[in-house]
Amino acid sequence: MTRSRHSAKELTVEEQASLTSGADAWHLQGIEGHGIKPYMITDGPHGLRKSKSSSADIDLDNTVPATCFPPAAGLSSSWNPELVREVGVAMAEECIQEKVAVILGPGVNIKRNPLGGRCFEYWSEDPFLAGHEAIGIVEGVQSRGIGTSLKHFAVNNQETDRLRISANVSQRALREIYFPAFEHIVKRAQPWTVMCSYNQINGTHAAQNHWLLTEVLRDEWGFDGIVMSDWGADHDRVASLNAGLNLEMPPSFTDDRIVSGVSSGDISSDQLETMAQGMIDLSDRASGAMSIDGYSFDVEKHDDVAYRAALESMVLLKNEGGTLPLSSHSSVAIIGEFARTPRYQGGGSSHITPTKITSFLDAMEERGIDARFAPGFTLDDEAQDPALTAEALQAAQQAEQVVLFIGLPSQAESEGFDRTTLDLPAKQLELLDAIAKVNGNVTVVLSNGSVVSVRGWREKVSAILESWLLGQAGGAALADVLFGRAYPSGKLAQSIPLDIEDDPSMLNWPGEEGHVDYGEGIYVGYRYYDSFDKAVAYPFGFGLGYASFSIDDLRIESVGPNRVEVSVVVTNTSSVEGAETVQVYVAPNDSQVARPRHELKGFQKLHLRAGESRKVKIALDERSFAYWSERFDGWHIEAGTYGIEVGTSSRDIAQSASVELEGDGMSMPLTEWSNMHEWRTDPIGSQILRDMDEKGERGELPQLLKDNAAAEMFLDSMPINSLTVLMGKDGARLTAYMLEAYAQATS
Repeated sequence: MTRSRHSAKELTVEEQASLTSGADAWHLQGIEGHGIKPYMITDGPHGLRKSKSSSADIDLDNTVPATCFPPAAGLSSSWNPELVREVGVAMAEECIQEKVAVILGPGVNIKRNPLGGRCFEYWSEDPFLAGHEAIGIVEGVQSRGIGTSLKHFAVNNQETDRLRISANVSQRALREIYFPAFEHIVKRAQPWTVMCSYNQINGTHAAQNHWLLTEVLRDEWGFDGIVMSDWGADHDRVASLNAGLNLEMPPSFTDDRIVSGVSSGDISSDQLETMAQGMIDLSDRASGAMSIDGYSFDVEKHDDVAYRAALESMVLLKNEGGTLPLSSHSSVAIIGEFARTPRYQGGGSSHITPTKITSFLDAMEERGIDARFAPGFTLDDEAQDPALTAEALQAAQQAEQVVLFIGLPSQAESEGFDRTTLDLPAKQLELLDAIAKVNGNVTVVLSNGSVVSVRGWREKVSAILESWLLGQAGGAALADVLFGRAYPSGKLAQSIPLDIEDDPSMLNWPGEEGHVDYGEGIYVGYRYYDSFDKAVAYPFGFGLGYASFSIDDLRIESVGPNRVEVSVVVTNTSSVEGAETVQVYVAPNDSQVARPRHELKGFQKLHLRAGESRKVKIALDERSFAYWSERFDGWHIEAGTYGIEVGTSSRDIAQSASVELEGDGMSMPLTEWSNMHEWRTDPIGSQILRDMDEKGERGELPQLLKDNAAAEMFLDSMPINSLTVLMGKDGARLTAYMLEAYAQATS
């Protein structure tokens, strides 16, 4: 970050303290006499949510009109970072109009469990995909001089007891699953702000966690922005400021605690000055965009961005016999209240007042497509109305094709609570069953913010289009995809299990007695399902289209130590235009630690004309092959063979090959607590053992037990300080020899 022309050194302790707390719920603290402006910050993972209220109260409903883009539940399925960046640019332009300096998003927490209440505004179960897509929001917004807030750092993966619960998670799982999306975005895009989460991590609140906010975020990753609290996540301003929290939101009106903390020595004056300087730098950074007066964004242009984002957010899960696209000349019955009353966003702090909203029925009328509509059910929790069922069945019986819109009503998922089931509402499933009995050509369009179960009903329908939450232009996008004016191209960013009990996190979900154990470790989502051959309804990365593709000519080229470039040729083998997403997975073979069967490490989306071919090159860096070693307390690449898999989902692998890597050469120092296996596999230790064997054969040293299977088994796992258990005094002599030889070799 470019340093401000203003310096915290010029301020009193009281003024410095005031900068580390907001002025109200939505404004930074300003000090006009020093040119520090009280700029506004507000919510916005998928669009601007700015309150109309003149008060500083948290009012989630009375907000200015803004473009509602598809929430991350849908946009993540685009697998298109460039498109995501366009969304970010548009969001920034709306912030400029509304004088908002920082928009609070994106949220890149991992979808650990599909029941999570905020899954709709998070990106994926996979950290690589989450980081490499959501970075587009950060880059797009900040390219226009508006700040972002990467959130919620870290391990905020449930709503149940979210303000207090301790997420107890291993260092390896943190580094491989829950940190990488944050790390990638921080290192590559430097978001202006990072928002810490409510929860505790291994017993320490995120807002007070010095290791998290300073040692990892700033010292390791090089973050140069400010850290703010989630709203109400700061419970001890002194501890938080010492941990590296620049800003508490909203204000708790406790600046006096900071001032007295400096006086008592509980806070160093340097630390307060550093945290205050960060706030000054943020204000100065925003001043350019905030000085633009009279700016108005192009409402129609932004609606078009929302439309294109919605097109690429849909995932075609099933299309039996080429049911889709529909013919506008056939008789079609549209059934389901969601066709008339779209659920286009999630509930809670991200709820937006759209500039316009187009339902599917609106879009049908605009396009001159005639169809009979029956609501079929209501979006409340009331029992099914038999009259609605009868009307829907009559429409289905008289139509050649049925498009049935079903999904989760808004009260079923939102910020603030977690779901308790994957099932769709019972009355909707009963209606589906009845319709399938009178019409054999049913297309289901799903509306939901996280996955729903398809078990028990997918066999009864011809096509399934997962539309997620599509934002304000979703109706138009749906009409064009269903009737073939556009094509579906989305891929699942989240596995769809057959049953929620198949998810490994359910063993500890949602926790107990104030903590939740992340006992599944690194085995989240497809890393678990694929590693243990668990059947799923639809795998991670899956998505059909109207076109067909081939992936051929896999080539792997070494471009440096433990770095390769993967290339394939993708061909549209059909007679229609379409898009395919090439996915590259790395599959470690033999490893000294448990590793998932494979992990996503690269992807690229291609839009190809009928018959068109294109070569794709995807680079795999050192991190693509590394795991987090708790022994080395760092990333470690083992020497050996790695599989390179290229496909269209985690289970649809078109091409595969192997590559030999030399590894990073790291080894742990050998001690008396190292076992024989560790000595034998260490380059220095193995030479010492060979020398020791030769001396044993010459009678200069005792010989290790050989030709004794039981003894050799014990030796392999036994620390060398325990050789006396099997060899008595001879064991002690060998231990001393090994340690002395190692000390000489490494001195």
